[in-house]
Amino acid sequence: MLSLHRLFLLAQLHRSGTMSAVARDQSMSPSAVSQQLAQLERETKVSLLQNAGRGVALTDAGVQLARRAQEMLALAESAHAELSASRGDTAGVLRIASFQTPMIALAPVAVSVLEQRHPQLRAEIAQREVDAAYEGLLAHRFDVILGEDYPGGAQVVRSGTDREGLLRDPLLLVLPPHGPWADPAALGDLARVPWALDPEETRTGTWARTFLRTHGIEPWVRFDTPDPLLQVHLVRSGHAVAFVPGLIAAEHLGGTRPVRPPGDPHRSLYTAARAGAREHPALQAFRAALLEAADSLADLEGVDSLGG
Repeated sequence: MLSLHRLFLLAQLHRSGTMSAVARDQSMSPSAVSQQLAQLERETKVSLLQNAGRGVALTDAGVQLARRAQEMLALAESAHAELSASRGDTAGVLRIASFQTPMIALAPVAVSVLEQRHPQLRAEIAQREVDAAYEGLLAHRFDVILGEDYPGGAQVVRSGTDREGLLRDPLLLVLPPHGPWADPAALGDLARVPWALDPEETRTGTWARTFLRTHGIEPWVRFDTPDPLLQVHLVRSGHAVAFVPGLIAAEHLGGTRPVRPPGDPHRSLYTAARAGAREHPALQAFRAALLEAADSLADLEGVDSLGG
């Protein structure tokens, strides 16, 4: 009988490409990973690895077995989820990765719901951007992650995962309450003002710059920061204008003037888990708690719209 743990390491090597990456993901030494895979070769009596420069690569047989290993791991996780569901077992530790704004606006409510309804389930939440969260999910460091898609951007979908939509979140233009930038007639009136934007390589930063350029504005980025609360503070203090997700509007935009940009753009938030775990009661409980938290958000019907 082949070891499921060794098969898991082989699948992780196929996914990540290097022994050192597998070792880092699994808190093992590279030599320990190498020893486990050498033992798997002895058990299968087939060469699974070959030298490739200073590293290793999977042979054709290794690639085939790695793919089968992914299928077996998904089946094992699915069986575990079914057994947990049959016991009504909403307990243990659920490891979650989320980017910043859901942690600010949704996580406190969702955790409170879980504590009240499922006291034996312990949610542990780590702040990670979407790509890093997906890597942790596929490496089994997290059980579920929160992600986002922006208008015009490619949808992030990873093989072997189960995605479930959470909410559509308006992207607001946040202006100072007073001063020359407080009441523009159109977006074009902000062509020469300083902006507080996310870094260009991020999804949010890419969307913001693309959106502004589409409207004929090459933004002067005075403050380059991924922190939306800092961006709001810079707007409130009269030093910039910014785009901020509506998710944090209810509690954190005091002292600013939020408006809807032309076209009323929205981002989409979702959760993603490994496909084999989709029926696990802990995952379902967390997803239900998140939806309840999303339903509790204040609506933004009173926010004005800005012309193009």
